[in-house]
Amino acid sequence: MLQRPLEPNQFTSITYTERLADAGIEPSVGSRGDSYDNALAESEIGLFKTELVRRRGPWRTPEQVELATLEWVDWFNNRRLHSSIGDIPPVELEENYYAALEGQGPLTESL
Repeated sequence: MLQRPLEPNQFTSITYTERLADAGIEPSVGSRGDSYDNALAESEIGLFKTELVRRRGPWRTPEQVELATLEWVDWFNNRRLHSSIGDIPPVELEENYYAALEGQGPLTESL
């Protein structure tokens, strides 16, 4: 079976990871040779563009984009109901998690 050759960016990632290992340095993100963190960032950026940038544009000034971005991030973290965590905002799940660690309350079923 023929295998597709490595893409240049894949080779760079593997080389970079190997150089870190040779130097005894632990990578700060992801596991050896994967790109899950990049995929998460790219999907978040795509969501941001779809929900905010394209929907509420056109933008006239950088300040409009900055203010709208702050509002969107606040909504995304503090008020958005997330179905995979029991229809609560992410910040509430995080508060529940840390309260449970400190013995102040039960962990939610979604954890």
